[in-house]
Amino acid sequence: MLSVDTKKKERAGEFKNPGQTGRPKGKPVEVNVSDFPDLGAGTASPYGAYDVGRNLGFVNRGMNHDTGEFAVESLHRWWRGVGRRQYPTAREVLVWADGGRSNGYRLHAGKYCLQQWADASRLSVTVCHYPPGTSQWNKVEHRMFSFLSMTGRGVPLSSYETVVSLIGSVRPQRGLRAKAVRDRKECEAGLKLSEEETGAINLRPHPTFPHWNCTIAPRQE
Repeated sequence: MLSVDTKKKERAGEFKNPGQTGRPKGKPVEVNVSDFPDLGAGTASPYGAYDVGRNLGFVNRGMNHDTGEFAVESLHRWWRGVGRRQYPTAREVLVWADGGRSNGYRLHAGKYCLQQWADASRLSVTVCHYPPGTSQWNKVEHRMFSFLSMTGRGVPLSSYETVVSLIGSVRPQRGLRAKAVRDRKECEAGLKLSEEETGAINLRPHPTFPHWNCTIAPRQE
């Protein structure tokens, strides 16, 4: 069971990061006066997948668009790097997501990419979207992202490597462990599908709220 979401974009560079951290007196960390994007290393889009049963977090740091393709690529990376070792006999996965941005329930491109992941992993993927206005019920928000924000407060995110190392160092009292990777893949925005590609998705809507809840099963080879 995975709870997923995209955290707000963060700029990598010598920029001010809200919060406080311990420093020797008279030796503050120097940052840029202005926060123009061209002064930094770029923008990081963190997509998080939280394993509810094992209290394990996974963050894929993208470098460009927050799209449905990027969301599914993050799930694929979680499965290859963490999931298949933790659940070697798994045949299905349940994903809880909100209904906006890269996790939108109207995104045909996202469902198409989920079908490709289901075919590659041989997993049946059930996706349940939270109703509008209830995204804070999503467990990844208060069980993982809140601790990541506290770990990185007051520390300039000078590079992508700094961001990844901060996530890997999170150790709250509740026992959360988190892993982060950097995604260099270029995800195209505005991906358009043909009617043939859309019709080939092996999707089964659920009887309850079928526009929010569905299962995508692997296609037969």
